Amino acid sequence: MKQILAITRKELNSYFGSPMALIFIGVFLAASLFTFFWVDTFFARGIADLRPLFRWMPLLLVFLVSALTMRQWSEETQSGTLEILLTLPVPYWQLVVGKFLAVMALVALALALTFSLPVTVAMLGDLDWGPVIGGYLAALLMAAAYAALGLFVSSRTGNDLVALIVSVVAGSILYLIGTRGVTEFTGETTGSILRALSTGSRFESIQRGVIDLRDLVYYLSLTLLFLALNVLSLDAKRWSHSLNTAAYRRNALMAASLLGINLLLLNSWLYPLTRARVDLTQQHEYTLSDTTRQLLQNLQEPLLIRAYFSERTHPLLAPLAPRIIDTLREYEIAANGKINLEIVDPAQNPELEAEANQTYGIRPTPFQVAGRYEASVVNAYFDILVRYGDQNEVLNFRDLIEVEAFRDGQVDVRLRNLEYDLTRAIKKTVYGFQNLDSVLAALPEPAKLTLFVTPDTLPADLQTAADTVQKVAGEIQSSSNGKLVFEVVNPDAPDAAVNRQALLDNYGIQPFAATLFGDTTYFLHMLLQVGDQTQVIYPGGDLTEADIRQGIETALKRTSSGFLQVVGLWRPTIQPDPMMAQFGQMQQPPFSTWDTLFQSLSQEYEVRPVDLTNGQVPPGIDVLVVVAPQGMSDLQRYAIDQFLMRGGAVVVAGSDFRVTADPMSGGLTLVPIEDGLTEMLGHYGVTVEPTLVMDPQNEPFPVTISRQVNGFPVQELQSINYPYFVDVRADGMTQDSPIIANLPAVTLNWVSPVRLDEAKNAGRTATTLLHSSAQSWLRDDTNIQPDPATYPEFGFPPGDQRAAQPLAVSVIGEFDSFFAGKEVPQPATGEGSAPAPAPTTGTVERSPATARLVVIGSGDFLNDTVFSISSQLSVDRYLNSLQLLQNSVDWSVEDLDLLGIRARGSYARLLSPLTESEQSFWEFANYGFALLALVAIGVWWATRRRSEKPMQLSGHALEPADAEVSLERP
Repeated sequence: MKQILAITRKELNSYFGSPMALIFIGVFLAASLFTFFWVDTFFARGIADLRPLFRWMPLLLVFLVSALTMRQWSEETQSGTLEILLTLPVPYWQLVVGKFLAVMALVALALALTFSLPVTVAMLGDLDWGPVIGGYLAALLMAAAYAALGLFVSSRTGNDLVALIVSVVAGSILYLIGTRGVTEFTGETTGSILRALSTGSRFESIQRGVIDLRDLVYYLSLTLLFLALNVLSLDAKRWSHSLNTAAYRRNALMAASLLGINLLLLNSWLYPLTRARVDLTQQHEYTLSDTTRQLLQNLQEPLLIRAYFSERTHPLLAPLAPRIIDTLREYEIAANGKINLEIVDPAQNPELEAEANQTYGIRPTPFQVAGRYEASVVNAYFDILVRYGDQNEVLNFRDLIEVEAFRDGQVDVRLRNLEYDLTRAIKKTVYGFQNLDSVLAALPEPAKLTLFVTPDTLPADLQTAADTVQKVAGEIQSSSNGKLVFEVVNPDAPDAAVNRQALLDNYGIQPFAATLFGDTTYFLHMLLQVGDQTQVIYPGGDLTEADIRQGIETALKRTSSGFLQVVGLWRPTIQPDPMMAQFGQMQQPPFSTWDTLFQSLSQEYEVRPVDLTNGQVPPGIDVLVVVAPQGMSDLQRYAIDQFLMRGGAVVVAGSDFRVTADPMSGGLTLVPIEDGLTEMLGHYGVTVEPTLVMDPQNEPFPVTISRQVNGFPVQELQSINYPYFVDVRADGMTQDSPIIANLPAVTLNWVSPVRLDEAKNAGRTATTLLHSSAQSWLRDDTNIQPDPATYPEFGFPPGDQRAAQPLAVSVIGEFDSFFAGKEVPQPATGEGSAPAPAPTTGTVERSPATARLVVIGSGDFLNDTVFSISSQLSVDRYLNSLQLLQNSVDWSVEDLDLLGIRARGSYARLLSPLTESEQSFWEFANYGFALLALVAIGVWWATRRRSEKPMQLSGHALEPADAEVSLERP
């Protein structure tokens, strides 16, 4: 080891004895900072990661490491010191390793000086350090392979320039063979082999933050192979070509060949091994979660997962297929034989292709592929089928990937959140296939269903309802194989096991009022008990057998984790503008639509549109989502109120305003809302104020600017501060609620303050989920058009009173009905009025303690038009808005499993908003750090060099001596 370190020190002295080292480090830092801040426009991306740094790292290392290694052996040959080195009593491998360590020390120093970049990103956003560690490790491994390659090439020539050119070409070939420009001309099998041999694809794998044994062995194999060839090359310089050395030469060549073959076999043997890896990402995004494993282990029947991948597909999708296949095999292993995994190419199997087209609606997608001399269209499959029983779910490439565009026109296509997408599809098919018999059979002990009814005080129109409940419950009991016990109890009976007071104290069940102003009350309640869980069932709908059966089955399914939850979604119907029709103008598409929200919720739940015009929430709804409530009748509000009073969960997203397009000015205008839910929410202890929050911490608004360039009009997209787009970051979120947990950021557009009434919420679990920054203010002006000429900073006059404003809340507990003591609302009479309400069991005046309410002070943050505006500057930023609502629904139905998996996904970790001056500060701070580091290194090495003694030959090693004889290069 002493000899190796002496050679390493000698080479470092040689590097720093000339401008070579400082030039290398300076060029590397300048190129890294330039690509980070300018080529990939770090601040414009607005994402807290180091992808812009590592994106260009492979190409930088090819050139710069080649520049370091080009003179290592070739200059020894030119200066005549090679013969001296080869005659030392030092093994050749120690000479090679010493020079190799010198190169790696310089590369490591250069990489260490870029560490100011991750520190900067961590200060500006929530940086995941896993990919950072992976990226630096990948850079060191790639540099080691290139250094070994460059040393070998340098040992084969005496010309520095030739060594540089050959090393760059060889390193570039190793990198380029796995890129899209090469693999697009090959089939999938050949492309997979080339990617396996490419240093670039291996680099990307580690850069994700996943340390895979296969990638480590690959880089170490390349390094070891070229170092061994370097040793062989040095040894060959002393070979004679006589017959006496033929056996020695043959054995040396054979040993090198066997080493290469063994390394190749080792990598081939490890290639199918997918589980030997470490996931360094903060949320373990590339490791199957316990939720997924538990879901797979509880499968009752075989689950089919069939991946349709065409051999010839789009070059950007081809590298993703092996990763998907690896993950699917992990699913197969975790299921312990319950998953039948099939990987098929439909072009090779016409029968499966016909089945995919006809049965599952899976068809090839036409992709345009640009070749070197022509453009062509490739029809390819990139789909995954999940089938369980008679239920199936299909994931196509749009469900699996996300695309990031760069300033240079290139795009990065990567998997979005593969585990979440796969687990969601599996859960949807499995839970959709389950039936009531499966729930009852899975119960560890029989469920008990009790009907509490007071026949003497039951209203006349409900006399038959009790008989209908007994008939339906009896039928379910008889077919349950002893898993359901049903009984009828009259709380007014003298010998009743449970009286009225016990119902109130133990279960919070209160009687219905038989008349509005009378004292007579009655019971017509069902209580379901499964173990420690209790659930009150209020007969609803038309009180038919079907309605009662659905109510009982829904309650039973809620006690099980194996069923698909049902979301009722209410959205306003936007009426055409009568003014436009009056003046004969063409109707424009409505500004407000919520189709993306519907599609997003449908990926995890069964979503049913509801209108509530009959005064009731349809049976079977688990959670009610009300978006932008407006123009609602008392009957619709009554439906929402009674759903909450019966222990349901309600999510409300809305305020007292709505944004619409102004046909006269062509801009946007703010319109006050009438007949919303503000008054009723205030009764529940949640106040939505009739103002809007404005925040200097906001998501920019994209504006198209036209300018003249050499007489030609050019349109550019620029961003302006828009305080109505409140950008809530981690410091504005409570970390105690699973609704917010791991949500990186969310933008609430045109949002109103939402405050909790402490007096009314006493005894409840009430949480403020989101709040604006401390510099935000309130504005009640309906003019939302910015005026940058008058107010250049924000486009609006800044407020005098600055304070953080609450924007979203959640409440669990008992609520008093808004309609308590009031008559049941009736529909308006006359032609075209809503149908008469169905018979009702009466108004429930107080909810159980399990009732849940979530209120978000904006309905427009889920608007399709707003999503379109947001995606102009950031492709996937609006996904955080959908995630917030999905988290709210998950929390409302207490389905936190998928919520946890979704939080591990690749939703963007955003940077804190910065002004242009702040951006310049951080950019120049990094340039300044690099410059100071270069100066410090130069001064330190010069001082150290003057104090060191030169190296000379002494005994069996290179040691410092007082003589002037040394091996230092002139």
